[in-house]
Amino acid sequence: MSEHHARIGWKRTTPDFAYDTYNREHEWRFKGGNVVAASAAPAFKGRDDRVDPEDAFVATLSSCHMLTFLAIAARKRLAVDFYEDDADGHLEKNADGKLAMTRVTLRPRVRFAEGVVVDAATLDRMHHQAHEQCFIANSVKTDVRVEPAA
Repeated sequence: MSEHHARIGWKRTTPDFAYDTYNREHEWRFKGGNVVAASAAPAFKGRDDRVDPEDAFVATLSSCHMLTFLAIAARKRLAVDFYEDDADGHLEKNADGKLAMTRVTLRPRVRFAEGVVVDAATLDRMHHQAHEQCFIANSVKTDVRVEPAA
């Protein structure tokens, strides 16, 4: 249906190329000229002031869930004024003993427009539908959980 592209660029800025000292800073370039300053996670000798792939993975799952949820709400004519998620992911050893993002928990908070009333059961169904329809969640083996905030 569609094709997507990212250009990842890295250049050595250290005098040596030893594991403990080479730089991990790099850039992600996307269409429209968008550039993200990236690095390895601090646990892997990266910089804390840049986006790391693990955080980006969590953000990607959260973003896809949100966009799918908003589409569902719009189709139901349930206007949303606010959506926020405090998502987290867990990098740990999987069943094969390899490091993997084994689970991601999404904690979305939704505020509907004034006069729009959505009961808890409907909200839960909408989040379930969003999870089932999110093509990023459908593309990964990670256990993705949705725990809507009250």
